Amino acid sequence: MKKIVRAENAGFCFGVRQAIEKAEEAAKKSDENIYSMGPLIHNERVTGDLEREGVKIISSLDEVSHGDVVIIRSHGEGKSFYDEAGERGISLIDATCPFVAKIHKLVHDTDKQVVIVGDKDHPEVIGIFGWCRKPAIVVSRYDEAAAIESDDLFIVTQTTIREEVLQEVVKALTDSGKTFYVNNTICSATTKRQESCEKLAKESDLMIVIGGRKSSNTKKLCEISKKFCKNTYFVENIEDLPLKQLRKCNRIGIAAGASTPECTIKEVIARMSDVTLENNELNMNDLMDEIEKSLRLPRGGEIVTGKVHQVTDKEVIVNLGCKKDGILPASEVSLEEGQTLSDVFKVDDEIQTKVIKTDDGDGGILLSKKKLEISANWDEIVKALEDKTVLEVKVTRTVNGGVIAEYKEVSGFIPLSQLSDHYVENADEFVGQTMEVRVSRVDQRRNRAVFSHKLFLNEEKEKLVAEIWENLNVGDVVEGTVMRFTDYGAFVDIGGIDGLLHISEISWGRLKHPQEVLSIGQKINVKVLSMNAEKGKISLGLKQNQPEPWSVIDENYQVGQVIEGKVVQIKEYGAFVELEPGLDGLVHISEVAHKRVGNINDELEVGQIVKAKILEIDKDRKRISLSIRETIDPPVPGEEAAAKAEEAEEADTADEPAVEAAPAEETSEEAVAETEEA
Repeated sequence: MKKIVRAENAGFCFGVRQAIEKAEEAAKKSDENIYSMGPLIHNERVTGDLEREGVKIISSLDEVSHGDVVIIRSHGEGKSFYDEAGERGISLIDATCPFVAKIHKLVHDTDKQVVIVGDKDHPEVIGIFGWCRKPAIVVSRYDEAAAIESDDLFIVTQTTIREEVLQEVVKALTDSGKTFYVNNTICSATTKRQESCEKLAKESDLMIVIGGRKSSNTKKLCEISKKFCKNTYFVENIEDLPLKQLRKCNRIGIAAGASTPECTIKEVIARMSDVTLENNELNMNDLMDEIEKSLRLPRGGEIVTGKVHQVTDKEVIVNLGCKKDGILPASEVSLEEGQTLSDVFKVDDEIQTKVIKTDDGDGGILLSKKKLEISANWDEIVKALEDKTVLEVKVTRTVNGGVIAEYKEVSGFIPLSQLSDHYVENADEFVGQTMEVRVSRVDQRRNRAVFSHKLFLNEEKEKLVAEIWENLNVGDVVEGTVMRFTDYGAFVDIGGIDGLLHISEISWGRLKHPQEVLSIGQKINVKVLSMNAEKGKISLGLKQNQPEPWSVIDENYQVGQVIEGKVVQIKEYGAFVELEPGLDGLVHISEVAHKRVGNINDELEVGQIVKAKILEIDKDRKRISLSIRETIDPPVPGEEAAAKAEEAEEADTADEPAVEAAPAEETSEEAVAETEEA
C-alpha cells in the first residue's frame, strides 16, 4: 500500500507569513505606491500574486519617491536603510522577523567584535551587518573562524543555518584559544523543520522537498534529505514532480521550506494522489477541504484552536491553520503577579482562544484568552443561579450602594444589604476579602451579575440550626455564649440557636437580675431542660451543673461548725444568712448578741458578712439554725452588770412601760410560722 507522509514541520515560518500578511493588508488599504525591498519571499508564485495586487519589487530606495510605501521583508535591513527612508519621506512597513529584529538589537547594543555565523551574501546577514557599530566578521567554516585575529568575540548566527555550522565555528575559536560569547540565534522553527525533514528522510523511499529555487533554507532541507534518502527531489511546483519515480515507491515523504505557501504543498500532494497513487492515506477531497480551511478566516467571537508558534514578552503568536496567524497579547491573558507569557505558554502548545478581531491592524487575527475564560465563567455563573450552588468571589472595591466582587474574570455587584446577615454601615472592611455567595440575578446580555453573601450565611445558619435540632437532646450539656439579658433571664447562643436561661435556672440562690452572676459574651456550660421544635424554643439551665445544696449538706456542713455567710434578709424575729447559693440559715434575734436586742436592724444589715455557728440542721424541713452570739466572747461580769443597770434606768425613764420580751422558745415559734407562710 502506497503512503504519503508530510513532515511534521513544513511550510511557512512565522516571519514569512507575517511579511506576506502585512503586504496584503497594505495593498488593500493604501492608495500610495507599495513596494517591497527585494522579494518578500523566495517563491515566484507568491511574489507574482503580490505583484498582481500592487506590490512591486525594488532593489534600492532610489527607485521610489517621497510618500511611497516600502515593505521591509522578514530578512530585515541595516540601520542606514531606516535613516535614509526617514530623510526622504518614505513610509516603511517593517515586516522584519521578530527573531531577526532581536539579533539587530543584540549587535547594536554591544561594543565587542561581532562575528556573524552565516552566508555573507544572504540578505539576512547583510541586514545584521548593517546594525553593528563596527564592521562584523562573517564566517561559515572552520578555517574562516580559525583565521580570526581579534579576541573577546560576540557570536550571533543567521537564523536559518544548521546547528552543525555553529558548532564547527565554536570548535575553531576554542582551538584558537579565543575568548567569546555565543548567542545561539538559530530560529527554533528552522531547527524543527530540519529535524523533522531528517527523521522523515530516514523512513522514506523517496523524498519531495517543496520550495523556491532561490530559497536557501529549502536548499538546506534538500541537502539534509539527500544524506539519508538518495531519492530526493527538489520541487518548486506540480510540473517538477518526478511521476515515474513516484510510481515505484511505496513510502513517500514531503518536506517544505519556510517560503513555501500551504496551498502549494497541498496542490503537490493532491497531484501526487490523483495521478500516481491509489488507496493512500490522503485523498483529494480531504486535501481540498484542508485547502479551503486554510483560506477561510475565523469570524469575530469564534472559538479557535491553534498551536503556539512563538512567545515574546508582549504577545503569543498562534498558528491557526489559515493564511493569517493569531496574535494573543499579554493584556488578553490572565497572568498572576510576577508571571510572564513564557511561564504559561511554550512553543508547540495547543491552545484555545476567542477571536476578537480578524484584523489587529498589523495583518494578524487578534485573540483573547480572557474573553474565552469570561464566556466559560458566565456559563458557570448561570449554572450556579439555576442549580442554586455557591460561588467563591473576591471583593475588589466599593461602589455606591455596595461592592464589586470578582468571580474569576467576571465582575459582579453585591448590594450593601447582602454583604452580611447583620447591618453593615461601612463596606470598606470587606475589600480584599474572599467570601462565598449565592447568585441572585444574571443579565448576561448586559454583563451584569448580582451576588449575595447574606443568602449564603442564612442558608448555612439554617443548615446549622437543622443539624443542632437533629443532634440535640434534653439533658445534654453544651457550651453557650451569653448574648443578651432580660428581667426574667438570659438568652444564650448554643451554636446558632438561642436558648432561654430563666433567672430561676441560673442559680440555686436568689437573684434579682441575671447580670448579678453573668456577663455578655461569657462562655458557660448549660443543660438542655426542654425543647419545642415547632415553636423553635429551647429552655436551658445553669444551676443543674452544680448539685442541689441540700442534697450534699452532710458532706459540707455539721452542727457546731462555724461558717461565714452573707446577711440576705432581715425580719423582726431574726436574720437569714446565706451559707452558699440556695442554702440559708436563720439567726434568731436571741442569737444575735449576748445582750438583749430590741431591734435587729441596729445590729445587722443586708449584705453584711458575718460568722455564725450551726446550732441545728433539719434536713426534713430544710432548716438551719445559726447563732452569731456563740461566735462572740461573752462580756466581763462587771461590764455585764453595768450594762443591765443602764438598761433598767432606760426602762424606768421611758414614757411607756417596757414590754417584756417573749421567751426565746415562743419567739422562735413565731419565726417558724412566718417562715412557713413565706
